[in-house]
Amino acid sequence: MKTAVFAILLCAALPLCGCMSMPPKKAPLRTVDHVDLNRFMGEWYVIGTIPWIVEKNNVGTMDIYKMRPDGRIDITYAFHKKDLSAKRQAMHAIGSVLDTKTNARWGVQFLWPFKAPYLVIDLAPDYSTTTIGYPSRDLIWIMARTPTLSEETYQSLLQKAANQGYDTNRIVKVSQTTGL
Repeated sequence: MKTAVFAILLCAALPLCGCMSMPPKKAPLRTVDHVDLNRFMGEWYVIGTIPWIVEKNNVGTMDIYKMRPDGRIDITYAFHKKDLSAKRQAMHAIGSVLDTKTNARWGVQFLWPFKAPYLVIDLAPDYSTTTIGYPSRDLIWIMARTPTLSEETYQSLLQKAANQGYDTNRIVKVSQTTGL
């Protein structure tokens, strides 16, 4: 039953993603120069986000990326609803690299035929942190390979998001735990 309700909510929310428009006078988001897809694969903990409707009240969230033989990317979004002790749930999507020169622009499909933009707008040289942006700046995901970041590192990532035109007051920290 929960899966059916979730699917209905997802179907209702996805068309809204296309309705979000670029705020006036803001330049397009700048993506990183290059993403080594093999290094990018694996687990990423969501540290900060402007959540979309199905992410609200989720904690212990993470994205897990795995290359497919066909060149696309299996994406698992794992989360707990409201409380870290709640049962772990997951949503699945498929990513397609749209810009093969940089690998920094993807389309992510949770439900056919809708593809949401996925822009790698920041990536640490050691692949320890990344920030994923959305063209309208209504969504963002600040992620790390570990469930916590130093406050200095987090503030630095927030500043980079602000430099790209994000309202960092809208970004919320996500409660995390190890052993997901």
